Amino acid sequence: MTELIIKTAPEEDFFNHGRKLARMADRGQALADERIVSFEDPGELLRLITTARLALFRAVKDCPGSITEISDRLHRDRSAVKRDVDELERAGLLTVAEKVLPGHGRMKEVRVTASKFSLQAELA
Repeated sequence: MTELIIKTAPEEDFFNHGRKLARMADRGQALADERIVSFEDPGELLRLITTARLALFRAVKDCPGSITEISDRLHRDRSAVKRDVDELERAGLLTVAEKVLPGHGRMKEVRVTASKFSLQAELA
């Protein structure tokens, strides 16, 4: 995926965007390589994007790795980082996948899901 957009928007915007994508697909037009995570309530968005999770996200974007490696780099408790990784993975910002290490077994590697991110909040 190229772009991830995290935003606040009413439910109506979700359905309008879906209809627009359906029309484009029906016409055979190329769809943008993007994912949109939308929150109706700005408070929900702020509960997801905390200062600690933003630092975690940036650390993973700079250098993917295991939860242990990331927690060491951030000087945070591993279990707290694991909880934050789980929340960001549920929201679609991170992925956790098993990676084979030549001669050393396997590890779970944390990576960002897109090369470009956009955070949009609209207060009405």
